[in-house]
Amino acid sequence: MDDIFKKLKDPETKGNILFQLPTGGGKTVIFSEITRRYIEEMDKKVMILTHRIELCKQTSRMLDEFEVTNMIIDSNVKALPTQNPYRCFVAMVETLNNRLNDEVIDVANVGLVIIDEAHYNSFTKLFKFFDQATILGVTATPLSSNMKLPMKDNYKHLIIGESIPNLIKNGFLAKPKVFTYDVGLTSLKIGMNGDYTVKSSEALYTNFNMREKLLYSYNQRSKGKKTLIFNNGIKTSIYVYNTFREAGYDIRHLDNTHSKKERQEILSWFHTKPDAILSSVSILTTGFDEPTVETVILNRATRSLTLYFQMIGRGSRVLDNKKEFNIIDLGNNVARFGAWDGPIDWHKIFRNPDFYLENLMADAELERRFKYVMPDELRQKFANSEDVSFDINSTYDEVVKKREKPQMVLEYSIEQHKTICIENSEDLFDAWSLARLLAPDINHRVKAYAYCITKSTLNYRKWLQEEYMRKLRASIKSHYDDLAFADDDEDQD
Repeated sequence: MDDIFKKLKDPETKGNILFQLPTGGGKTVIFSEITRRYIEEMDKKVMILTHRIELCKQTSRMLDEFEVTNMIIDSNVKALPTQNPYRCFVAMVETLNNRLNDEVIDVANVGLVIIDEAHYNSFTKLFKFFDQATILGVTATPLSSNMKLPMKDNYKHLIIGESIPNLIKNGFLAKPKVFTYDVGLTSLKIGMNGDYTVKSSEALYTNFNMREKLLYSYNQRSKGKKTLIFNNGIKTSIYVYNTFREAGYDIRHLDNTHSKKERQEILSWFHTKPDAILSSVSILTTGFDEPTVETVILNRATRSLTLYFQMIGRGSRVLDNKKEFNIIDLGNNVARFGAWDGPIDWHKIFRNPDFYLENLMADAELERRFKYVMPDELRQKFANSEDVSFDINSTYDEVVKKREKPQMVLEYSIEQHKTICIENSEDLFDAWSLARLLAPDINHRVKAYAYCITKSTLNYRKWLQEEYMRKLRASIKSHYDDLAFADDDEDQD
């Protein structure tokens, strides 16, 4: 606040200010105190803008706690006389825009405009009405929601608040426990807004394998915990709802087509039920505060850094009995953006947003970096083997150096799979049963090999997978045939 007021008072640093503070860091509390202090010290009015009516009401209540007399300019306020007792106004952007265009509200003595969730570009159309005021944008992520309208064009100064690691260290945010599950995203399409389209996301996340992966991750990491699931698309959320219902879980679905009454009923249920599961579609990314959330599941991929932080932030609130929360990532988001509580250079992102966005890791590159880790239950079936892993990429490099044929990579891989199947079985049929369980590992190895040889069409990979399993079964059978032949020779001797 001292840094902000220094810039507000110093004519040499005049210009709009952007203030960054993580979700859960207390933005509303801080700008409420800034409002109180500004009115007192500068003797001018303050206008606070939000993009949703719920946020207007939350902000107004917080201002009341700071003893700042305020008025909400909503659809019921048709005009505002020049002589009014209020020093602070809270308004939705569209409502205020309409009133200002109709010239029924006087903003002549407004010295400070505070914009909550300033990364949304709907606010910029109001800037022309406040050319004599200073605009203070507040956001968790100083990165515009529209790549063509960078925030640096509207804000001169960026002030960074406390980092997520510091807020965790000092007990203001919960510590995350992160669980990631590799997901192939190359089928996703990028839309005009720079993020994945709902249609392509729904095609991926409604398929049986992804629904099974979601249910498996919940059972493994979050069973019995209050869980909030984020999806990209209503269809996906309904599929999630049905999947959990069929598995015997109590779950609700919420999207923007629900009425206000329905939404209140669902959120009340979610608040009171300890092990509630709520499947949602973006609607709860802002203006939703439920500290009892223990697990956030990202059942979607996103290319929006802002959305990534917003979704995870819904689980980061602390309680006396909640110092940690789970993040289950089913969209390679952690691999793309880095850890939620990891270091991040906001100044660099603010000044060079194009460079940041252009250098986000592509989905194909993310998949190349996948490392298959055998699930614990499956690993137990291969307990007799000291190592069950195999690095396709390094093996490919060795094969190239030796000038061997590229397909030798898969031959070496098949030999290793054959070995661990035999080490953990008593006969041919046991070994074949174990080989079938290796299908996910085989799929991963084949995909990695296809990337190495830059031939990764779906049909080609499918053929390779089938051929791989055929050769693996044949190799296992050959081993047991050799054993039987050796036993026959011993009997004859």
